[in-house]
Amino acid sequence: MKRFMVVQHSYSEFLGPIEKQLESRDIGFQYQRPFLGADLPGTATQHDALWLLGGAYPVTDSEACPWIDDEMRLIGLFKRMKRPIVGIGFGALVVVQYEGGMVHEEPYFNAYFTTCHKTEAGRDDLLANAVDGKTMLVMYNGSADLPAGIDPIVVDDNGNWLAIHPDELTYAMLFRPEIKPGMIEDMIMEDNRPLPDNIGELLEQARAHWVQTQKNTAEVSLALVSALDLMTEHRKMPVFSLHVVKTDDPE
Repeated sequence: MKRFMVVQHSYSEFLGPIEKQLESRDIGFQYQRPFLGADLPGTATQHDALWLLGGAYPVTDSEACPWIDDEMRLIGLFKRMKRPIVGIGFGALVVVQYEGGMVHEEPYFNAYFTTCHKTEAGRDDLLANAVDGKTMLVMYNGSADLPAGIDPIVVDDNGNWLAIHPDELTYAMLFRPEIKPGMIEDMIMEDNRPLPDNIGELLEQARAHWVQTQKNTAEVSLALVSALDLMTEHRKMPVFSLHVVKTDDPE
């Protein structure tokens, strides 16, 4: 069975409606939760793809996110195994940092709805075409400058980058197809979570856009499945369980 590793960075942010899209394609997923103190796996051999989800802090906040170096190492493992990687929100910034981009703490909050626009670099890109002209929620903390040689495939109304496709097996996107209104409600209820001043307005907009958002999520999921060949199951190393067998002493 195809199985994805999903790195979750906060209580409220998970795959949301993307879970249903994956399950309908017979794709399983396993959440890793370093924000709860769990160690990230040291291998990519048991999974077919890596997903890095959103988070509540900038990736520069080493106190709130002490696992970033381990997450960067995990990206390297999946790249060496030639297995797909998808970064969303916080996860997108981690991918950009891995690729050599410069990350910043400010602006601390970036949370708004915008129209997505594909660029010349994204002219033939499946994901860029899937979101072109569609209204999407953008939500992340901090910012990242793209490294030289990597051009955005999608930008927002102001020309800010929203998605990159740095190699054939990697996507990073700042728009959030996985967020549903209930997740925003959970963010509001989450203890000590920093929130943008317009969080109430975003919740109302998310509710208003929900019917179209579900369609957008389905199209984004299909684009990622096709572009990254996510239906391909990779060979996985066998997992051995060692049992000590007692034998009679020959003496």
